[in-house]
Amino acid sequence: MATCTVYPAPSLHSSCSFPGPAKTCLGFQQGQVIFLTSGRRSGRRGGRSSSEISCSAEAKTVVIGLAADSGCGKSTFMRRLTSVFGGAAEPPKGGNPDSNTLISDTTTVICLDDYHSLDRTGRKEKGVTALDPQANDFDLMYEQVKALKEGVTVDKPIYNHVTGLLDPPELIDPPKILVIEGLHPMFDARVRDLLDFSIYLDISNEVKFAWKIQRDMAERGHSLESIKASIEARKPDFDAYIDPQKQYADAVIEVLPTRLIPDDNEGKVLRVRLIMKEGVKHFSPVYLFDDGSTISWIPCGRKLTCSYPGIQFSYGPDTYYSNEVSVLEMDGQFDRLDELIYVESHLSNLSTKFYGEVTQQMLKHADFPGSNNGTGLFQTIIGLKIRDLYEQIVAERAAAAVEAAKV
Repeated sequence: MATCTVYPAPSLHSSCSFPGPAKTCLGFQQGQVIFLTSGRRSGRRGGRSSSEISCSAEAKTVVIGLAADSGCGKSTFMRRLTSVFGGAAEPPKGGNPDSNTLISDTTTVICLDDYHSLDRTGRKEKGVTALDPQANDFDLMYEQVKALKEGVTVDKPIYNHVTGLLDPPELIDPPKILVIEGLHPMFDARVRDLLDFSIYLDISNEVKFAWKIQRDMAERGHSLESIKASIEARKPDFDAYIDPQKQYADAVIEVLPTRLIPDDNEGKVLRVRLIMKEGVKHFSPVYLFDDGSTISWIPCGRKLTCSYPGIQFSYGPDTYYSNEVSVLEMDGQFDRLDELIYVESHLSNLSTKFYGEVTQQMLKHADFPGSNNGTGLFQTIIGLKIRDLYEQIVAERAAAAVEAAKV
């Protein structure tokens, strides 16, 4: 088991040290947060001065899991999330140009498609989809996520979405924040237990179909016929293996057709629900006006410009898979993002660093899909909540390590 010197760190980038005899604590890695995706190899650890007890804001890696079907906005969510922590998220430098991994100063995002055990041809020959557990290596997924969480570098496989082949692996070092995103982050109980926080993107069939057409036709060159066939072929496995994972999620972003336009068939206006589980350690649900009350609010008027069909918010307690939850809902879309500050001022428990940070983040990424509706708003909010959760975990671990060092 690895050892390290420790010191408390109250924020993401802060550090401090205490003079005195050197002490160590077993099993306490350099502070990090991990967003699940993939990786593997032997560990490395840097040493510190023996004349101080020290511990940076980098405590043991924190792991975040994001689950959703293909074409449901995971990539956009990841870009919003990594932006909250700062720094541009880019593929590993000098590596495979088709790598799915994104690395920034503090985060690493791993795509769980990299744990496919069968390439595209192999799945076709066996008659299984990528959603089927038989087409994925959960033992390796668990082994590598666990290793990264413990501070060990890994050689992560790469699934090439362009060729459909399994490319040679890439070296992944333990980050401060690891996000694993894909089809199965909560399917295997062993991997699920490694997560410090989990999110599920739940997109209705109508909305999912429109999004998948836009992505696969525009970005991947697929035909409309092939997309329809793929959706139909995947549906039984989605219902069996992917959709049930939402019962384990700490937060669910549910995207539905609007209720503001009767018999709407275009799907351009969305109703989005943020379902937040109560009682999750280091996570306090966001609320509108009054915590625990049932609220319906139409903010359109002098302070918020709303064209047809307008905007409606609602909030209240509910149950979700027998769990107590709080649900924040937005139906409609913003005309002017700079006016979002009016809505932000009526939301509490946002975990922002300063007044207007949600609005700032939304304006910063105004060109991202969903920036004018609840998908972008709630993704941004969850990103801020994850930052707060990370800082709480780091501070808690650092304080515990300092106490242990006193013994």
